[in-house]
Amino acid sequence: MLQNGTRFVVPKGWSIRNQDGAAILGAPEGDAHIVIREGGSDGADAAVAATWAAYRPGFAATAQAADRPAREGWDQTRRYRYESPDGTRNLFALALRKGEHWTVVISDLSAAVAERRDAQLEVIFNTLLPQGYTRETFAGRPAHRLDAARIALLTELIETARKTLDIPGVALGLVQDGKVVFEGGFGVRQIGRAAPVDARTLFNIASNGKALTTLMLARQVEAGRFDWNTPVASIWREFRVGDAETTRRVAVKHLICACTGMPRQDYEWMFEGDHSTAASMMQLLSTAQPTSEFGDIYQYSNLMAAAAGFFGGHVLYPRRELGAAYDAAMQQLVFGPLGMSATTADFRRALAGNHAAGHAPDIQGNVRIAGQGLNRAAISTRPSGNHWSNVRDLLRYVRMELANGLLPDGRRYIGEDVLLARREPQVTEGRDEYYGMGLKIDRQWGVPVIHHGGTAIGYRSDMIWLPDHGVGAVILINSDSGSLLRSLFRRRLLEVLFDGQPVALQELLSQAGKTQSAVAGQREQLSIPADAAAAGRLAPSYRSAELGRLDVRRKNGVTRFDFGGWSSEVATRPSKDGRLTFVTIAPGEDGFEFDVAERDGKRRLVVRDAQHEYEFVEGR
Repeated sequence: MLQNGTRFVVPKGWSIRNQDGAAILGAPEGDAHIVIREGGSDGADAAVAATWAAYRPGFAATAQAADRPAREGWDQTRRYRYESPDGTRNLFALALRKGEHWTVVISDLSAAVAERRDAQLEVIFNTLLPQGYTRETFAGRPAHRLDAARIALLTELIETARKTLDIPGVALGLVQDGKVVFEGGFGVRQIGRAAPVDARTLFNIASNGKALTTLMLARQVEAGRFDWNTPVASIWREFRVGDAETTRRVAVKHLICACTGMPRQDYEWMFEGDHSTAASMMQLLSTAQPTSEFGDIYQYSNLMAAAAGFFGGHVLYPRRELGAAYDAAMQQLVFGPLGMSATTADFRRALAGNHAAGHAPDIQGNVRIAGQGLNRAAISTRPSGNHWSNVRDLLRYVRMELANGLLPDGRRYIGEDVLLARREPQVTEGRDEYYGMGLKIDRQWGVPVIHHGGTAIGYRSDMIWLPDHGVGAVILINSDSGSLLRSLFRRRLLEVLFDGQPVALQELLSQAGKTQSAVAGQREQLSIPADAAAAGRLAPSYRSAELGRLDVRRKNGVTRFDFGGWSSEVATRPSKDGRLTFVTIAPGEDGFEFDVAERDGKRRLVVRDAQHEYEFVEGR
């Protein structure tokens, strides 16, 4: 606690020391700090400058500053974002005002630590509260009936979000006490066309498929084929990761608990494009290394979650190809028994019928149809999430969860104990937030909320249920611009059920403007089309040992990077240290940044995710 009464929690394993009045929290990796300091009453800019002076004297960098919605007891919030000199650090500051006095937080972390320690950072920031403030709680309050008036409050948020965030279409389903109280759509399936979204419209539900995959595993646990603590390698001899000790320790529940120390390593299957398969995904996993201790912290791994589904399919159908075995297991154990007749991982089948096209903002901020190359690459990792479904099917699943394994006709689909084991916290994800097995457990508002989101190119989704109150919801969105709506809908649902403070709509309106400003700011940094001289110095083709081939295509002044399976126009971005990078700008497939380099007489392009670096070298 600071002298002004500001409170915060120091995560397990972090150090804390005082330096010139600043509390400096150090991550276990070193050279990664969160700084918290009282900033006085001379204004946000002065408070931030004084905190930098106390933490790192002589620090000088130009910041992009913007006000953010005041929340969690603070009267005013201002955020400062700094450009990392080499592009590998997350540098920002927050100035938080209570009354006349400011509290400043500085984040100075490598991108790798920021991703690896994301859940612990959530603990710090979500417990940073001013003196005297108590977070709103809904504990002990009864849930209201979702009647027409209260449903209208929920749909008001959706319609406002569609207008302010430029979302073409949304589907919504609500269930209470075992009955569907609303299912329908808002807007259109595709911009420029009149066909409306309805309860049967298919969306890519992305990582919501993780919960469905663990349900398939739960059915097999109940059948006695294995249990949650069975070592995976004892049944599936081919299973391995790049670390022998981790391979030995991984039990069935660990495949999808985000708790094994295995990091995100998505680029290697994403860039593989249409060449990616279940077998190549498992080969990639066999070389992947953990970047934190087993069971220590939350790290989300799509590769491990995909292996969970392939394991379950292999146990049931050991002679089939991994993908085909998984699909058959899901149909036999999940989709068929629950009556989810529309749900499929078959893109051809999904796109042939009533489906929503994916959309994403272009570089000007205008929503366009998004390319689906990266989503098709994710077919190889579909147990981690790449199914198509609609609110009607997903409500069948949510109703079963709320009924603790019973079907609407009273028949038992699955035993209560094995079903609920998936909701047991396996690792901390934030303040009063935990990850189970493909499900998130959120208790920060005093009532348990089980949910999981989904993010695919052009699509956002969420499944939500309150097990103690018999209420569930499904929201499906056909645009990347709908990311904000997903989290605010969860908050709005609680407000409507428990007469909570009406902050969701206010935050939506405030954040929508900030999002548009951020897009404009990013656009100003780019040269479009790409700098002709720089593009002319590129090699015609490059190859990466991990990511495959990159072909450079130039036509009519436009430069494109083609990875096979997906491609994008690129822009150029100069940095203050003289570097020039190429950045993909295709709607939904934007934001991949490539540094230009040369070594040993070879032209190179370097791309990084948070914890890995990959090099493309000229040549075929």
